Parts: sequence; structure tokens; C-alpha cells
Amino acid sequence: MFIGFDYGTANCSVAMMEQGKPRLLALENNQHYIPSTLCAPTRESVSEYLYRFMDVSPVNATGEQVLRRAMSMNREEDIIVERGDLLFGQAALDCYLDDPEEVYYVKSPKSFLGANGLHDVQISFFEDLVCAMMKNIKSKAEQDAQQAISSTVIGRPVNFQGTGGERANQQAEGILRQAAQRAGFQHIEFQFEPVAAGLEYESTLTGNKTVLVVDIGGGTTDCSLIEMGPEWVGKHDRTKSLLAHSGQRIGGNDLDIHLAFRQLMPLFGFGSKTLKGTDMPISQFWNAIAINNVAAQTDFYGSSNFRALDQLRRDAADPEKLKRLIQVYHDTLGYQIVRKAEESKIALSDAAQYCTNLNVLSECLQADISQSDMAAAIESPRVKMAELVLEAMQQSDKKPDVIYMTGGTARSPILRASIEALLPNVPIVSGSYFGSVTAGLARWAQHCFK
Repeated sequence: MFIGFDYGTANCSVAMMEQGKPRLLALENNQHYIPSTLCAPTRESVSEYLYRFMDVSPVNATGEQVLRRAMSMNREEDIIVERGDLLFGQAALDCYLDDPEEVYYVKSPKSFLGANGLHDVQISFFEDLVCAMMKNIKSKAEQDAQQAISSTVIGRPVNFQGTGGERANQQAEGILRQAAQRAGFQHIEFQFEPVAAGLEYESTLTGNKTVLVVDIGGGTTDCSLIEMGPEWVGKHDRTKSLLAHSGQRIGGNDLDIHLAFRQLMPLFGFGSKTLKGTDMPISQFWNAIAINNVAAQTDFYGSSNFRALDQLRRDAADPEKLKRLIQVYHDTLGYQIVRKAEESKIALSDAAQYCTNLNVLSECLQADISQSDMAAAIESPRVKMAELVLEAMQQSDKKPDVIYMTGGTARSPILRASIEALLPNVPIVSGSYFGSVTAGLARWAQHCFK
């Protein structure tokens, strides 16, 4: 049996073909989408749990080194890894929110796969993270489908990383392929996510069209200009139909981070002054919430940074706010702050104003955010997303007949208005914001494995 697998930055989903149509499979509590999150007692617990309870062994010397080190460190800390210690999806998020200081929590590991400068040991650990998530999803999908799954087409962005070029893409795809093989998939293919979304839209067309697919997901924005319609349906080689591609690691997570930075981090001292009247260093407030940046998170949560934060508190004109930032450091609250921004972003898609609440140091902090506040906060990533649309258009001399917007972040009225301004008089349509990529991957899997 084969599936389409959308290993997403925000959520994961899979679909099988049933009676000629894609059917999404249940992955958590009868839901078709599972948040791309993982929670464990410690970082080292992930590799040991994968080996002990998911029956997945390392496949090379580096992987064996990572596993031996993990098991040794767990023994030294008197940590006994038990069945049920590794949680996924909403269960992982709930565990983290319940006690953020006592667990190891990862959101959106896909964001890190193309990062520059990763060592072999880091790559091997990311492979363990992804493999554990894929193994869990494969198991849940097989329960719903009631049959074994051997083959998959996995979606991938045009570019995993803003820098690093094709080398970063090869690194990220290599991690995904190796993780999928270890999770039990025997046959693995990849397809660009915007192309997959386009294939699902193509199934609705009765005539040929030139379609600009704009896929704005949690971690990346990808644009593809594609010839679609009855002339192309069923063709395995679609090379000539793909007119242009652009993509970058900028997506919904970036909107959340920018919104948190501008609207929530002032509660923690951003924008305040020292006793001498100088500005607080921006990096301390940005790094705390840059959850898709390994280096930034390492800098903020590193043991040496506590002294710098405590010095800022002593120098601050408003030390109470810096006490809150120190609590973010101690309790690893960056994910919680960004999640509050994400909730605000979603609410502001329909409401003019939204009030969000944060609990820190026994305080209930509030921030009132308006649509105009959000528009100002996300201006930088919005401009970058618009540039990707223009880049795709510049690669071809053809103008699209229609724009197909997909991906969870494509629901944003701010982004939709931005694209309308770039291509006036070109109609914009949308299908399932979350499911179109998965459905298209299942359709492509039928071409690959049938």
C-alpha cells in the first residue's frame, strides 16, 4: 500500500487513494492532522526510546555513537526511559504546557533540517527525531487503513533553507529519506509541495489553465507556475508543465515569531531602557522566541546566558520586566509565547481586535492586539513572501490564469491582499488549506507506485 505524506512544519498528515480519490487517515484522536511536535523526559530519551520501544536501530557508526551517548547520559542522571515517555502531537504539547521546565519539547523539527553547519552527530539526532515522528504516524495510519504501508511520496519545499542552496536541500532530503527508511517505508519518492497542491486542484479542472500555486505553510513559502488541466492529467513526466519555481524558509512560524516579538516581548522588557537611558539589546528578546533558529535558541538558553540576563536585570530601569525574561530562560517559555502569538494571528483573521493572556511569575499578563498591529508586526516576512511570487513570475513570460492559494498560513487576509495587489485581475481560489498538499501527494504516489 502507498500513501502521500505531508511531513509539515506545523502539522503532519497522510492520505491514501480510495475509489479514485484521496482519503486522509486518522493520526491522533480520530483527527487527520497531528501537530509536528514531540515531547520526552530529556533530549537523550528520544534516541534511547526509539531503540528500546519503537524497535528502530542505528544504521551507521554515528547513529550508534548517538545512541550509546544517550543511554550513558540517561544512566548518569538516573533517568529510566519507559514505554509511553515519548509523546507526539497534541499530547506532546499538552505535556509541555503542563510543566515546561521538566520536559524536552520540540516543535517543527523540519525547520532545522537544512540548517547550515550541522555536524554528523547533530544530523543523526535530527534523523532520530524525524524517524520517531514518522514511525508513530505510519503506525497510526496503518491502524486506520487496516493494512501495512510500504511506499510513500513525501512532500518537500522548493528550498528548505533561505541560505545554503542545493547543499541544504540535499542535507534535509537526506535526513527525511533515511528517517523514512528506518521508520519502515521500503519505497520513497519526493515531490515539491506546491506541485502536489496543484495536482489536487488540477483534478477539479475541465480545461487547461496556467496556475500559480502559492503554498504558504508553517515553515516555508513556495510558489510554482504550472500548466494544468486535462492535457496533463495522468502524465508521469510533468517536466514541461512546470514553468517556474521559487521558495524560501519563511512561513507561518515566522509570522508568529514577528508578532510575538513586536506585541508580546515588550512585556518582558523589549523596548525598555537601562538606568543610563540606553536601549536593551534586541538579541536577548529575539533569540528567546526564535524557535526555528538553532543558533539563536542555543545562545539564549545556554548556561552562560543567565549571567548576561541577570546583569540586564540589574541595569534595567524596569527590572520587573527583566525578571519575566529570566523566567522565560528558566522555564523554556519561548514556545509558549510564540503559541500565544499564533493564537492571536488565527483570531485576527476574523476579528478586528484580540486580547491574549500570558501567565508568568504568578502574573497574568495581557496584550491587546489589533489587525493593524499585526500587519505592522509581520511586514518584513510579508514582503519576503511577496518577493517569492514576483521571483516565480520573472522566471516565465506567462501570466497565470488563476492563483491557487493553499497552506494554513494562506488563510491570512493580509497575505491574500498582498498577492491581489501584485497580480490584479487574476482570480484567487483556494481548496483545503491544510489538506491539498497531502491529497496531491497521494495522487502522485498513485503514479509512482501503481
